Amino acid sequence: METLENRLDRCAINTATLGHREPLDVTLERVARAGFGGVAPWRHEVEAMGVAAVARKLRALQLTVTGYCRSTYLTGETQAARRASIDSNIKALHEAAELEARCFVMVVGGVSANGRDLPGARAQVEEGIAELHAEARKLGVPLAIEPLHPMYAAERAVINTIGQALSLCEKIAPGDPSMLGVAIDVYHCWWDPLLAESIAAAGRAQRILAYHVCDWLADTSDMLLDRGMMGDGVIDLTGFRGEIERAGYAGMVEVELFSRDRWWKAEPDEVLKVCAQRLQTVC
Repeated sequence: METLENRLDRCAINTATLGHREPLDVTLERVARAGFGGVAPWRHEVEAMGVAAVARKLRALQLTVTGYCRSTYLTGETQAARRASIDSNIKALHEAAELEARCFVMVVGGVSANGRDLPGARAQVEEGIAELHAEARKLGVPLAIEPLHPMYAAERAVINTIGQALSLCEKIAPGDPSMLGVAIDVYHCWWDPLLAESIAAAGRAQRILAYHVCDWLADTSDMLLDRGMMGDGVIDLTGFRGEIERAGYAGMVEVELFSRDRWWKAEPDEVLKVCAQRLQTVC
């Protein structure tokens, strides 16, 4: 039986892994030349190059967009701020459709944008995703809610576990798993005592839309920008992969590695070479 890591053409690189150091067209060429079948670009890169030009380049290089990164936050102090975020995300959904992205990644926003009202912030997220889901269905671009590690609840995401994300999906779109699901990132979810049960539940619900890998360094120096290359940290990536496979996920494995002081300083082709090797031997 073919497993997720056997073929690089079933693997993808999130462009943040290379540190956004080069124009997007150069990055896309590097990723394709290294043998990867997919890429996950960020909005600022796409907008700088132009959506139509990026779409043409992707087609020419035969690269699949595993996910379009990412939503603007849905939490906010005022209705006007929340409306502006929704409008920005609708624009991004149209870009994702033009890029034929497999999903639009949702990082939902933290509680600090809404004072100290955590339940209220989560209610704003639910309201925002419900509105975006309607637009996503029209465009055929699935929304992938990415739960982030609880350390990000203040500023980045009040959805922090796979279980929370699944509950939100079932509440908003109980009969529409192909258009609203979850992006499972090992960096954010590896610690969850309900990890196995939650991945299995996501699989049964057919809501796993994306799978991101890197590693958690035991001596990490920065919770955002010091992620580890696969195999350099404490996550049981082989075990995690097994859970994902048993849940029925057959999509691409995407490397998303923020590493300001290590990998963002290495030569981009060397980073891709190591990613390829670790994908095939570690995760």
